Amino acid sequence: MLAVCALLLWLLLLLHRSVTDWAGLGSLVETFLPWFGLFVPVLLAGALWRRSASAVVALLLPAIVWFSLFGGLLHDKSHQDGDLTVVSHNVGAANPDPVGTARDLAASGADLLALEELTDQARSAYGNALATAYPYHTVQGTVGLWSKSPLSGTRPVDVQPDKTGPLEPPRALRTTVTTGKGPLVVYVVHLGSVRVMPRGGYWTNTRDTGAAKLAEAVAADPGERVVVLGDFNGGLDDRALSGLTAQLRSAQEVAGDGFGFSWPATFPMVRIDHILVRGVEPRSAWLLPATGSDHRPVAAGISW
Repeated sequence: MLAVCALLLWLLLLLHRSVTDWAGLGSLVETFLPWFGLFVPVLLAGALWRRSASAVVALLLPAIVWFSLFGGLLHDKSHQDGDLTVVSHNVGAANPDPVGTARDLAASGADLLALEELTDQARSAYGNALATAYPYHTVQGTVGLWSKSPLSGTRPVDVQPDKTGPLEPPRALRTTVTTGKGPLVVYVVHLGSVRVMPRGGYWTNTRDTGAAKLAEAVAADPGERVVVLGDFNGGLDDRALSGLTAQLRSAQEVAGDGFGFSWPATFPMVRIDHILVRGVEPRSAWLLPATGSDHRPVAAGISW
């Protein structure tokens, strides 16, 4: 039985893209895929207790696949140098201290600061608290970007399902940052939330539609250097984000230390906040201390 469980775990890790997405099952599995590695030591303990050589040998298969998928995240790949520091944070609609959150984020020294889930009530608080450190900023709906360098060509990006009812505030924007080394295209995005529904399973429709639209926009973007950052409401192993990961690199995977789990802030279990790049080189990636939000801020240093 232990050997059979080891083989099933191996097949799950190896063929996770083949898991049915009925009721969002495949997406849910891929969101928490790194945690399936914990079954290896649990099964190993059982195999040693039962003195089962076949189970121990079978456990080599899932262990090898897990390390091939995630082993590269277990060591620090960061460097100290970088031309630009970017930070992304879902500040949380229920954040009780937006001024304190803004103060903490400004203290990071980031050149670009992307905020998601901005509410009408808190928008002015963030704007006032960040005005001194960031003379340039833009807000489109519920997302915004604060910058130490000029911005131009700002416009909202449609990442919402087509509806016949009232229009909702934009959840994504595109702008161009003027830097000393040339223009940098920046997308700030907050993809639709996912929900566990009593009768519908793991509901991801809004998120999936937004991810597909964002992937199309980025693919058509003529910008040579592009940074896409925000709350994606999904891990990068999630099949719904494959359109983005096929054309962009994750700063955390290239230059981070560990998995960089960002949600929930009290005990992070998944990384759903990402910094993805094209045409620039990630040099470092890290998490900032928790704020009043239920997300941890994510940061990266990039270079030309």
